[in-house]
Amino acid sequence: MSSTKKQTQLRLEPAVLAAGKDAAAARGLDFNRYVERLIVEDTTGARAAGMSAAQRLIDEHGSFLDDLEQQLDAPYTRQPGAAA
Repeated sequence: MSSTKKQTQLRLEPAVLAAGKDAAAARGLDFNRYVERLIVEDTTGARAAGMSAAQRLIDEHGSFLDDLEQQLDAPYTRQPGAAA
């Protein structure tokens, strides 16, 4: 079975390469697939669409999300009569 994919070479600073490999691993991808995905998302508008959707979510529900974040970050205070 032959692949239609082409091979290329990148020269990256060691810290950039390590960060890329860590990011790929965190997403369950190998480094090649991670780089390929970044390029596809950047050149097809998928990233822009995702960022636009995220901004709409923040615009529409930002205050709710801020309140929720504050509640989740607040130290837990035991309520009187609550089980241990």
